[in-house]
Amino acid sequence: MIAIHVLLTENQLAAEFVTAFEARSLPEKFFYWLPLSVRAWLALCSDGAYRNFVRSRSLIARTARELARLYPPAPLEVLSLGAGQGDKDLLLLEALREQGARSAYVPVDTSQALLEMACGGALRAGIAAQGIKADFTMPEQLLSLAAEPEAPPRLVMLLGNTLGAFDPIAAARQLRQLLRPGDALLVDGELYAGDATVAGYDNPLNRRFAWAPLHSVGIGDADGALVFEARDDPRLPGLHLIAKHFSATRAVEAWMGGEAVRIGRGERLEMGHSYKYAADSFLRILSDAGLAVRWQAASDDQRFLMALASPA
Repeated sequence: MIAIHVLLTENQLAAEFVTAFEARSLPEKFFYWLPLSVRAWLALCSDGAYRNFVRSRSLIARTARELARLYPPAPLEVLSLGAGQGDKDLLLLEALREQGARSAYVPVDTSQALLEMACGGALRAGIAAQGIKADFTMPEQLLSLAAEPEAPPRLVMLLGNTLGAFDPIAAARQLRQLLRPGDALLVDGELYAGDATVAGYDNPLNRRFAWAPLHSVGIGDADGALVFEARDDPRLPGLHLIAKHFSATRAVEAWMGGEAVRIGRGERLEMGHSYKYAADSFLRILSDAGLAVRWQAASDDQRFLMALASPA
């Protein structure tokens, strides 16, 4: 039996989706919510064409045993934020078990379908798991994820450049508040490589994933253009942003449960973003948030950096 504790209901998500669409915005969580979006995401990850998934997963696969050796054979809670389907988490969970750590797995995501996959994979591997359906970017829901003072040490994971889906400077500070003495945060980020980084997003497979939530509400490729833009964030040298938006080339109507939202010709629908970093900028964000990096490793092509950090 898969156990999932719900802090964010489907009705809440549906209401948020309509409100966001009316405000001409489509936040990141909705790219993993609708069934067509989940299918598109799994397809994006399945054949190796999405290099960022490959980089993040291969980095965990290569370093899992090294990371596991940092933990004693004792109880440990592994809290994975934005866990998705949980396959990267499972690599580390199995390495921790080999080292004798008694891990309890708690994946957190807004997607019911992906949470079921994450919990199911862990349970089939013989690892205790309970999912939490929540949006950890909402302050009250992040607060509800805080551990009790007497609970076992906790490893908080945020993988797949998920920090970059939000404001990484603000999000790192919020995550620091979630950590007690003895807890740690394992987080990774994509290192910026100019045009090569943009090309990693502006390609047919990733476009299919980005189009999926629009297709789900009746907006098709002939209704407009999907545009990717790269720019720098002036708050910190080495902090870059890849943003995307839909630009309507004709008036269209998005249908959501019988409700129509009209988008006029020439209007934009903002569709999320992804931050990228220079290596020293990524580490500085963690340091400025009050986190001390105690371990780090890069992917084979030096395009992903992962760090284990504890409260400074």
